[in-house]
Amino acid sequence: MDEAIEGGCLCGRTRYRATRPPSATTNCHCRSCRMAAGAAAVPWALFAREDVTFSAGERVIYHSSPGVQRGFCGRCGTSLTYESDHDPDVIEVNLVTLDHAEDFPPERESWLDDALPWGVVDPDLPHHHGSRKEPPDA
Repeated sequence: MDEAIEGGCLCGRTRYRATRPPSATTNCHCRSCRMAAGAAAVPWALFAREDVTFSAGERVIYHSSPGVQRGFCGRCGTSLTYESDHDPDVIEVNLVTLDHAEDFPPERESWLDDALPWGVVDPDLPHHHGSRKEPPDA
C-alpha cells in the first residue's frame, strides 16, 4: 500500500493512521456497540494493532465490559475504537471515522440476534447471528 489510511474524530482533535488495509469490515448490531455509538449498527474496520498509530490527540478509554476498551474523543465524543482482551493483536476502528470510508464497505453483518427490528441489514452480505467469527447463515 502506497498511502496510509487515515481518519479521526468530528472535531479533528484525535487522528489516527493505519499502514495497511483492514483485515475485515463488519456492521455490528450488538447492544453494546449500539449504545456506545448511539446508532442502530456500527461499522468496524479491523486492523492489526501494530499497524495503527494515533497521530494527534489522545483517545479517552472507557471499559465498557470486562476485557473491552472503547476509545473516543474526549472533546467531541466521537466513538473511535474497540479493543478486546480476547483479541489483543486487533484494534477495530469505527469505519465511518476513516477519511475515505467509502473505500471500505462492510463485508458482513454481525450480532444480528441483537439487531433492532427496524434496523437496516444488507441482505447481500453474509449474516452472523453472533460474532463475526461464527459461520454465516447458509
